[in-house]
Amino acid sequence: GARLEPGEILVAPHTDPGWTPLFLTAAAVVTEVGGIISHGAVVARELGLPAVVNVAQATSLLKDGETVTVDGTRGEVSRAD
Repeated sequence: GARLEPGEILVAPHTDPGWTPLFLTAAAVVTEVGGIISHGAVVARELGLPAVVNVAQATSLLKDGETVTVDGTRGEVSRAD
């Protein structure tokens, strides 16, 4: 979390209340586990952040510094071309 810069996407295996301060810095949230009432989804929704949860292997497939788009409405995470 200390490496997360303002405007970056928070990609994590899961979140819990201890992660909440990072949401204030993040531009979007992607987690490997969760559902519509999971911590990550609820906090992101309350803060108006796009979020996609339950993305298998997100932490290993998405690399630091990579440009991606998070579409919370469609539930899609895509790499920039």
